[in-house]
Formats: sequence, C-alpha cells, structure tokens
Amino acid sequence: VRHAAVSRVVSSSRGGSRHISFSDAPPPPLKAPPALTDGVIAAGAAKASMPASKIVMLGIISGAHIAFGACLCMMVGGAVPAIKAANPGLQRIIYGAFGLPFGLLMTVITGAELFTGNTAFVTMALMNGKTTLSNLTKSWFCSYLGNLIGSLIIAYLFFLSGVMHAGAATIATAKVSMPWIQAFARGILCNWLVCMAVWMASGASDLASKAVAIWFPISAFVALGLEHCVANMCIIPLGMMLAAPISISTFITNNLIPVTLGNTVGGGLFVALFYHLAYKKLPQSTPSK
Repeated sequence: VRHAAVSRVVSSSRGGSRHISFSDAPPPPLKAPPALTDGVIAAGAAKASMPASKIVMLGIISGAHIAFGACLCMMVGGAVPAIKAANPGLQRIIYGAFGLPFGLLMTVITGAELFTGNTAFVTMALMNGKTTLSNLTKSWFCSYLGNLIGSLIIAYLFFLSGVMHAGAATIATAKVSMPWIQAFARGILCNWLVCMAVWMASGASDLASKAVAIWFPISAFVALGLEHCVANMCIIPLGMMLAAPISISTFITNNLIPVTLGNTVGGGLFVALFYHLAYKKLPQSTPSK
C-alpha cells in the first residue's frame, strides 16, 4: 500500500517561502529486524553519552521499578503454597506473570537506565563505533550503582511497611544456596531474555505492543527460575531484613557476583555480539551467480 505524499509551502521568517514534503503514513507498528538493530545502536550511543550523574539518577529509578516488580512476584506467586504443592507449573506461571514484567515496562516507557539492558544496547553501540570503551564503562558502572541504590530503597520501604510475608526470606536463602556455576548460567539465560524483551520493545511504536514484547520474555525468565542481578539487589537484602540467615559477604559472593557476570555475558555476547554479526558483519544478501 502506497501512502500519499503531502506537501505545502510555508512562509519563512526571513521572507520568501520554502517547500515542505511529508508523508501521511503512520510509523510501522514494529520495525523490521535491520532497522530495529540500527535503532538499538542509536539508543545505545545515546545512553552512553549521558552524564554520569544522569545515568545514576535514572538507574535509581529503574532499580526501584524492578524492585517493585520483584516484591509483587513474591507477594503473589510466592504466597500460594497450596497451588505450588498441587501444581508447581501453575505456581511458576503465576510467579512470572505478576511483577517483573510491569517493573521493566515502567523502565522502558519512562527512559530509565537498567544495567542489564545496557549490556546489550551500549555494547552494540561500541561494536559499531558509535561510542567508546570509557563511555561503556561509565554507562555500566553508573547504571549498576543506581540500580543498587534504587533496589535497596524499595527493599527497606517494604520491610518498614510490614506487607511482605516471611516467605521472602526463604526465597532469598534459596538464591544464595545454589552452586556458583548454576547462578552464573542462570544469569546468562536470564539476561538473554531480558535483553530480547527490551530489544523488541524498542522497535514497537505503541504502548500495547511494547507491553506484549516485554511480558512474554520477562514472565518466561521468572517462571523458569533464572537470575537477574538487579531484582536480586532487592529480593536478597529484603530477605535479610526479614531474618534470613544471610551475610552481606554471602549475598555478594554466592549470588550477586556470579549473576552479574552471567547477565553481562547474556546481554553482551548472546544478544549484542550475535546480532552484530548477523546484521553488521555477515553478508546481508546472497551473491548473484
């Protein structure tokens, strides 16, 4: 379908006139994959160019968004023991469906800064020469710091509120009890899905489409029991406040470090590098014979 072009002549403030042409075609509801990749690169470059103070502030906001989602997960899906005993699969669906999808949607729609998404977006900008290694380091560090602050603020407020059930301590204890390699692998798998959610949402032009693009991968990673470092910045400290037998050093060494490294590999390697190769390095068409 061809859309008609519309043109008109407008007056110039300096006298005379100029001709403006524009199309009445609406933006596509979802960008084609090559255009989507270009959009990710541009977005990553813009993220990397922001001042450190702004990244930290937007990181705090995003950390709070994700923490709200994590708390809702625990409040709903983590508080149905009868369903879990009778139908574990259904309990996982409930746990994944309510919480983190809305947390990430708030982050994406409001332009907040999430470390895990930046591992793919800013890495893509670097690979394509649109930013520098120092700017990537700034983006990652400042968004991570901001996410930690925001997550801890929400964790403490939920602790003060008294609405969180004691099961949150059990969830936190389980997260620091798995072997290091399991936490690392779950981190890779988690952020592969998280970055795909943000990647797809960035190519959608309306709120409903962005919500759908986010909901499926995010609810999937939660239901699968994968590990997200920013969500854990709230879940585990909140569990500690609720008397979970976890020390700060155990939290950092048993979960935060391996999950953060896994998230970085998932976003930087399995999303950014793979799409960079597919759309920027490998042949884009079959050579004619």
